[in-house]
Amino acid sequence: MKTAVIYARYSSDRQTEQSIEGQVRVCNDYAERNDILIVSQYIDRATTGTNDNRDAFQQMMKDSDKKAWDYVLVYKLDRFSRNKFEMAMHRKHLKDNGIKILSAMENIPDTPEGILLESLLEGMNQYYSEELSQKTRRGQRETRLKGLHCAGKLNYGYYTEKKKVFVHPEEGPIVKEIFERYAAGERGNEIAISFAERGILYRGKPFSAANIYVILHGEKYTGKYELHGEVYDNIYPRIIEPELYERCKQKIDANRYGNHIPDYSYLLRRRVYCGECGTRMTSYSGTSKSGRVSKYYKCWNAIGKKNCKAKFIKKDVLDGLAIKTLQETLTGKNLSVIVDEIYKQHNAKLLGENPVKMLEKELTQINKSINNIMHAIEQGILTDTTKERLQELENQRRDLQEKLIFERMQEQVVLDKKTIEEYLKDGVKQEPEMMIDLLVDKVYVYGDRIELILHYTDQPIKPKPQIDNNDESPEGNDLRGSLVFTAMTLIDELWFKGLKKKDLEPKLKGTRNMLVYVEI
Repeated sequence: MKTAVIYARYSSDRQTEQSIEGQVRVCNDYAERNDILIVSQYIDRATTGTNDNRDAFQQMMKDSDKKAWDYVLVYKLDRFSRNKFEMAMHRKHLKDNGIKILSAMENIPDTPEGILLESLLEGMNQYYSEELSQKTRRGQRETRLKGLHCAGKLNYGYYTEKKKVFVHPEEGPIVKEIFERYAAGERGNEIAISFAERGILYRGKPFSAANIYVILHGEKYTGKYELHGEVYDNIYPRIIEPELYERCKQKIDANRYGNHIPDYSYLLRRRVYCGECGTRMTSYSGTSKSGRVSKYYKCWNAIGKKNCKAKFIKKDVLDGLAIKTLQETLTGKNLSVIVDEIYKQHNAKLLGENPVKMLEKELTQINKSINNIMHAIEQGILTDTTKERLQELENQRRDLQEKLIFERMQEQVVLDKKTIEEYLKDGVKQEPEMMIDLLVDKVYVYGDRIELILHYTDQPIKPKPQIDNNDESPEGNDLRGSLVFTAMTLIDELWFKGLKKKDLEPKLKGTRNMLVYVEI
């Protein structure tokens, strides 16, 4: 007995579970009439058929690789897809797995005429979908031109009556206050905390910093709404002036990478990781009672979940440490050691076994097998088994040739030592921010050391802690893994009073030597 799975889908939230039940019932009746055993069902609810971004659909296509059933049974072909290109692509995928698509309501014969009918139905399905989408967009545009709200959730600060948008008498002033306070220099979390203290809610819940920034990104509050290249100024009443919105937008853009104070950037942003728990460290600041602002890197887990004991490290200390170490490491005789190690590591895997060589080797073997079969055929040996094996090998050869094209596009160029040396020399001459971008991959901060990972490696190799009072690099057989340089730098050790932002003020505890490892 042949086996099948049922795929069912409906497009809109306005449709109900009855749509699915109806599709499944018709498919079950079809299977019973044609002596097909249904082994599973895949259901997508409120998802469009114009693309394949559907959870159950993707799972079905993945499961088809197991080749455990013979058919995919649908109510109509438009349930499977309304996109003709994707329909053809997924039909090919199923066909390669020995699986055919059946339509319970469309009698498509298994003949050349059936192929033509199937193609016609697929084209009509896509036409219907695109025409409906066009009509919907046209209707929504007419609604917007009339100054009415189409659909969807309204921004905080507005409400509707008969599709007309009005400023909410309580929320509107809150929106204006958020923009004014942010433009004056307050941070999103500070505004959220003050709202919580005053009992002001966002859609029934306490304000969060994320809620504040969602509002700050809302250009609709200026009365301007842009969509599909058209600007509408008659839908949303103005709550703030455009000039105020632009000032806040400029501050958000400037603060995006931790520059919470103008001209104060974090050089190692997105590169610093906590050595204790592996979590990325983030920029943070504290303001003392005297108004002094201190900047530092901190581990998220050391503040929020309290499950990491990593200490904070002052921003200027870590940034300066990285720059100084790079400048001292990538000069003189240290440079030649690093160039040699980069050359050895980067090129080792490229010169050894790699995907292209493996595929080429496999392709050579398949070509040899095909030639042997062709030689046998020329000698008059031709059986069903011979033909099946020849077809199987030709399919494998075609797949390998496609993979080779892709892998050859991904191949990297083998580097020479001169290129590596020039890259490093040029990088260390750049301004600090450009120097970090060119040379530093990751920085791991431990309680007793800093690990600086240069580019050219996929995974950082953790060296064993070692105290070395010499500024020179170990050479030859003494190199431990990827460790190429050890430095000792004097830094200020800080401790902090409290963890709340308003009380956070760094206190100088003393100075100590910090060990810095440079790795590649």
